[in-house]
Amino acid sequence: MIKQDQWKWYGNAGHFICSRWCRFHLCTLIGDTLVSTVGEHMPPESVRKIYAYSRGITLTQIGDSAETEWLEKNGYEEIGSNIKYETMTFKAGKPCNSVGCCCGLPKIDSSELDFEGYNDAGSATEGHYKMCFKVAKQGD
Repeated sequence: MIKQDQWKWYGNAGHFICSRWCRFHLCTLIGDTLVSTVGEHMPPESVRKIYAYSRGITLTQIGDSAETEWLEKNGYEEIGSNIKYETMTFKAGKPCNSVGCCCGLPKIDSSELDFEGYNDAGSATEGHYKMCFKVAKQGD
């Protein structure tokens, strides 16, 4: 069992190609496993305009108001089949030491070890912790 005081938390998303547009992310290193949860996917405005057109949604606002309007008319985008949040685990690689970053977040090989999906932030938070404890029980 890997104790909680040995877990390392990161403020960055640990996976998902569109994670830069996810407003929700939890990321925890437990032993040699990275547990990453992402959600609340808000695509950039140019993509939202395309989605709105294809879905028959009329957008009239700009700036921050445009994001509020999008959420009122559409909500966050799914990041998987019928899910808006997901937790995945990966084998952790070498830590980031990129110039200008050095966040220490381990790189992953994108081969997921485990997965859970959710549709609200509360379930995603709870699911992240459950996955962390599951990984911790498996040990190093």
